[in-house]
Amino acid sequence: MSTYLESERLTLRPFVAADADLLIELDSDPAVMRYLSGGAPTPPEEIRDLAIPSILAGYERWDHDLGLFAAHEKDGGAFVGWFCLRPLRKGPREEAELGYRLRQAAWGQGYATEVSRALLEKGFAELGIRMVWAETMTMNRPSRNVMEKLGMTLAENIPTPDDMMAVEVSEHGGVRYEITKEQWERRHASAV
Repeated sequence: MSTYLESERLTLRPFVAADADLLIELDSDPAVMRYLSGGAPTPPEEIRDLAIPSILAGYERWDHDLGLFAAHEKDGGAFVGWFCLRPLRKGPREEAELGYRLRQAAWGQGYATEVSRALLEKGFAELGIRMVWAETMTMNRPSRNVMEKLGMTLAENIPTPDDMMAVEVSEHGGVRYEITKEQWERRHASAV
């Protein structure tokens, strides 16, 4: 199976159709889904019939450069979740969303920051990305902390989407963070 990206402790690879059960298990954890659906699991048929085909089509759409990727520990190979770097389906290729969803066992280990840093470097240095954005619920402080550690800045407050009104803190809305290639280059240069 091909490797998309390696960080210090994780390897990212493209999903395949047979990975549906990994996503079903991930999305069945109420804690993982807390800020996405209020804890409700994603129906397995939705993952098999919609999510997996959409993920696979994304690889073709973006020439296997961008998309949503399975993350596994280098030591032991355990599935820890997924990361994405991808544009909106009809958006400009140079503007990509950064996202991640990790199993509870992987929380608090720095994986989100570690892999997100590697994805920013790949996107800005190799793939022609000009701006990366990420969104989360306003009250999701752990995800906001990751975005801030990456040098992303709060760009705007956003309303809660209709399909996320079941989330316990939906009345607080969401936030969008952004970082441009120029901001990343300045930050990267000052860290060296």
